[in-house]
Amino acid sequence: MNSKKIALLCVVAGTIVLLLFSSLIVHEKPKVNPPNIVLILMDDLGYGDLGCYGALQYQTPNIDKLAANGVRFTNFLVAQPVCSASRAGLLTGCYPNRIGIAGALYPNSKLGLNPAETTIADLLKATGYATAMFGKWHLGDKPEFSPNKQGFNEYVGLPYSNDMWPVDYDGLPIPKNIEHRKKNYPALPLLSNSDTLEYIRTLDDQSKLTGIYTEKAINFIKRHQNSPFFIYLPHSMPHVPISASARFKGKSKQGTFGDVMMEIDWSVGEIMKTLRESGLENNTIVIFTSDNGPWINYGNHAGSTGGLREGKGNTFEGGQRVPCLIQWKGIAPAGTICNKLTSTIDFLPTISKICDAKLPDHKIDGVDILPLIKGNLERHPRKVFYYYYGKNNLEAVRQEDWKLILPHQGRSYYGQLPKNDGFPGTVSESTLFPLALYDLRRDPAENYDVKELYPEIVSQLQKIAEEARADLGDDLTQRKGKNIRPSNVLK
Repeated sequence: MNSKKIALLCVVAGTIVLLLFSSLIVHEKPKVNPPNIVLILMDDLGYGDLGCYGALQYQTPNIDKLAANGVRFTNFLVAQPVCSASRAGLLTGCYPNRIGIAGALYPNSKLGLNPAETTIADLLKATGYATAMFGKWHLGDKPEFSPNKQGFNEYVGLPYSNDMWPVDYDGLPIPKNIEHRKKNYPALPLLSNSDTLEYIRTLDDQSKLTGIYTEKAINFIKRHQNSPFFIYLPHSMPHVPISASARFKGKSKQGTFGDVMMEIDWSVGEIMKTLRESGLENNTIVIFTSDNGPWINYGNHAGSTGGLREGKGNTFEGGQRVPCLIQWKGIAPAGTICNKLTSTIDFLPTISKICDAKLPDHKIDGVDILPLIKGNLERHPRKVFYYYYGKNNLEAVRQEDWKLILPHQGRSYYGQLPKNDGFPGTVSESTLFPLALYDLRRDPAENYDVKELYPEIVSQLQKIAEEARADLGDDLTQRKGKNIRPSNVLK
């Protein structure tokens, strides 16, 4: 073969290689960052406190847009109807009694979330996410329990509830000569990681909190717009004491509570605006929910259950069922309404699936609800739920739309007169609730006990209760669970 033919073959071969390489480049998918996640958690927001769930006398247009652009869940339950326990469940994907967290932790508590547990922040941080929390922690105020020890790179907020301060219900300091359960509480600190930025001493100070958390979240988004991030934004309000900043005072027809809700809606709007302006909205999952139902003995400073029974601190639906909205443009079909049984404990395994993060080795209780977020409403990822309260009391069990109330003594607001303007009304803490069966499809207010009509359903749900007791235990029947883990208790 002469040199000209060899040269021609080389040119042809080179051209083919170049075309193949160019084809690979053309067809190679551009690298897409994993989705950012913004998880907004309200405090004591009831099922009826958003416009898209029927709120009256104020509007929440920015929050309602999350529903219009994504999925609105109508059968969504918190892990337990009280602050610390609920937050422990949300962050770890576990029933809080599995990991030794109960009730609402007080200042200087020796108990806190065990750092051996895996939080959503831990999962995402391990995959390269920048993680931050701005708001109320309430899982232990000792340094050993801080958010920075639980997967969060940055933290600004309160260590516990905004009513845990030495201030009376009227917003004035408690006189030294007056006996009061809050008298010996320390001053309420606003923390930045391990440092105290300032102390929250007055209702005017409280009015700044929503704005501070919002500003911090916006700044974090701007600083991390080129890499994946997770923001956990647990607002301090509308937990009492409530206070709105000057620009929102007197703006609603529902007084201070409505003003506070309008400011929270503004906060959501500012965060969404920042995501849009940063070009991140289409690749960000925004979740909006609450830690439990409203503290309804506070009257006009409390929210609404939307007609559900009881409220905060109670395992009837008014205490445990809350709003949940998820926007994920291009993935979650706009305007979807999901009536399937779901819970805050389902966030961790779902986020793990979405972000290809490794689940913890230990047992969790959440299930992957990604099919529901994608609009596949024929799926039933969760069929059973356990309603625990107190240290470890199994008060009810549920299978899809059937709910069995187990005999127990607990909180009730029924027949009790609330008070207004920041003062608590009376509440019964020793009401006896007998065995009862409710069909939540027909009776979400749990008014009509139908156990006599459906004895076979009662028997089926009692078997589920026995499964819960074997796994997690039950103080009401003196049962010890096989699979519970300890919280972290300081000596």
